[in-house]
Amino acid sequence: MRSKIRVKSSWFKGDRKKTPQEIAGALAFIIWRISDNTLKNVRKADFDIAIGDQYFAFLSEFLIFLVMIADRIVYTQLSAEDRNEFTGGLANRVAEHMGENQNEWLGKPVREYKDVFIARLNQRAGEYADYHYTGVETSFSFILYLGRCMREVVDEKDKTWVVDQIMAIEVPEAVAMLEKAMVGLTDQIAKTDSPVEQ
Repeated sequence: MRSKIRVKSSWFKGDRKKTPQEIAGALAFIIWRISDNTLKNVRKADFDIAIGDQYFAFLSEFLIFLVMIADRIVYTQLSAEDRNEFTGGLANRVAEHMGENQNEWLGKPVREYKDVFIARLNQRAGEYADYHYTGVETSFSFILYLGRCMREVVDEKDKTWVVDQIMAIEVPEAVAMLEKAMVGLTDQIAKTDSPVEQ
């Protein structure tokens, strides 16, 4: 039976608009939970993801993928300045979640893990930039790229099936949760200037 999580679909109450960094911090925790839940479901589907480096390699790829999706969701909704602050804050906070969890399980300093994650995210950002994202139903190449990354993570026996598992089952479910969490998100951000063409 697949694991399910509830995601926050209503944001901060009160009159004060939040900064892009504040919103990014809240969303980073949701992205971590979605990715962790995806990993649990892949393991339940009999893919062997060993606790340790392989476990965190899987998480890293899926976290980066969701950060890329979140960035594209806000692409037309925020000014260039707010988008940069939001995505930078999101990447940094996700990296902190990753580093803290790796530190707990593997023992090296948080900063070391965080730096490795940010370097991988920057590399992947350049690679994902080659593909357009306009939604799960219309972004085959973008999602296929994640599947190809996951082929490098899993054991040899799972390479044949992991792309289908990721593309057909895991990504649609995870992105639906992310989109639900992001409904109304940009309305909560205190704008630094008017949205501009990007």
